[in-house]
Amino acid sequence: MKNPLYLASLGAAALLAACSTTPHPPLPTVQAVDLERYYGTWYEIARLPNSFQAMCASDTQALYRPQGKEVAVVNRCRTADSTIKQADGIARVVAGSHGAKLRVSFFRPFYGDYWILALDPGYRWVLVGEPGRKYAWILSRQPRLDEATLEALLNRAAALGFDRQAFLRTPHAGGALTPMAPASGE
Repeated sequence: MKNPLYLASLGAAALLAACSTTPHPPLPTVQAVDLERYYGTWYEIARLPNSFQAMCASDTQALYRPQGKEVAVVNRCRTADSTIKQADGIARVVAGSHGAKLRVSFFRPFYGDYWILALDPGYRWVLVGEPGRKYAWILSRQPRLDEATLEALLNRAAALGFDRQAFLRTPHAGGALTPMAPASGE
């Protein structure tokens, strides 16, 4: 039979370990997003890497455009061997989120969270993440974002519980990819 003091110590250690791993509070989003203003091309400035973007070496862009009641999403990037990769997806606005929360799928029927956490009033930059805080993106309307704004967005991400040190900056060759434009008639 185990020593009762040993069992009590083990229980106390388990309780302390459970207390030290506090879950994050709910992830706040912006109050509302005007999707008409959000549509268009965005350039990835920095990201918390995910497995789907592992092949992207530079020039990552995203295009959002209306598609009926949904949002068409086109992501493109340049690989290390200069091949352009493209992924086409669809997004749905989460009811009651006023456009601040989307569910995005590139591999239907699987959807992921795309929450807008910070947005420039002029829609020039955005911080996007997901509630598990594993993935996040800093996007800009231009291939470059001034350092002060980038630092502020990285600090905001850290304040929300994202690993600031894990963000990777995305290089852009300065117009190496043709900017994506909405399909004609949209």
